[in-house]
Amino acid sequence: MSLRALRTLLAIAQHGSFVRAAEAVHLTQSAVSLQVKSLEDDFNTHLFDRSRRVPVLTDAGHVAVERAREIIALYDGIAAEIGGDSELRGRLKIGAIHTALAGCLPAALAALGTEHPHLRLTIASGMSAELAARVETGELDVAITTELVKPHPYGLVSTALYEEGFWIVAPQAYAGQDLQALLAQQPFIRFDRRAWAGRTIERELRRMRLRVQTSMELDSQEAIIQMVAGGLGMSVIPLAWAQVQRLTGLVCAPFGTPQTTRRVVLLEREDRALGRLAAALAHAVSAHAPTR
Repeated sequence: MSLRALRTLLAIAQHGSFVRAAEAVHLTQSAVSLQVKSLEDDFNTHLFDRSRRVPVLTDAGHVAVERAREIIALYDGIAAEIGGDSELRGRLKIGAIHTALAGCLPAALAALGTEHPHLRLTIASGMSAELAARVETGELDVAITTELVKPHPYGLVSTALYEEGFWIVAPQAYAGQDLQALLAQQPFIRFDRRAWAGRTIERELRRMRLRVQTSMELDSQEAIIQMVAGGLGMSVIPLAWAQVQRLTGLVCAPFGTPQTTRRVVLLEREDRALGRLAAALAHAVSAHAPTR
């Protein structure tokens, strides 16, 4: 049994096929099959039901995946534990929402890298719900997301980092007008309601008894900003304070009275195998969190 074979097993469980797993771990499909066969020989059992078109984990396979996840997490955490009292070592796979990437995260990562030069960081972006699921499956070690919104994956814990606001954004032509009142009159470009932020916006619109005229529904803040800048409507989106300051060609106003906010947190699994690394990241982000 090898760690590489266990990582391959996790990739198959995550991606749902040997072909996609091979791409993810940079191996040929035949090499992936050989690694699975090696694990099955070691465990003396079948890990996949191959009678179906798409390989499906057997009961034993599900157990093997859970244990593999624990073993890999423990192994990846060794470097953090033996790197000395001050300097951290090891690898941390981080997921982050777009507002964090456009806000305080770059400065926080730069500071973390300067303080711990032997710490290897990889970054992936996405929406909160997607990132939480990737932490749950072990694809990511931690994720900077909004606070958990039901339904959400179980077995996760969060550390509060900072808060950010929801903002009404409108074309420059509406400068000086009551943007909140205009929401019910102008075409509304809606943030995807499958996203946690989209659900928060929808809930607040209902609380305010605002009936909006949805013209489109998008899952990208950048795309929404471009649509609004093109004069195609108004929107409500979460923005880091740094993003608000950089907006050009648009006007914006706080959404809700008082302004609707969301808490940004660091998500990790309950086992906290990379606890020291995650704690260092949380400290760096909090130190560079937006204030105004």
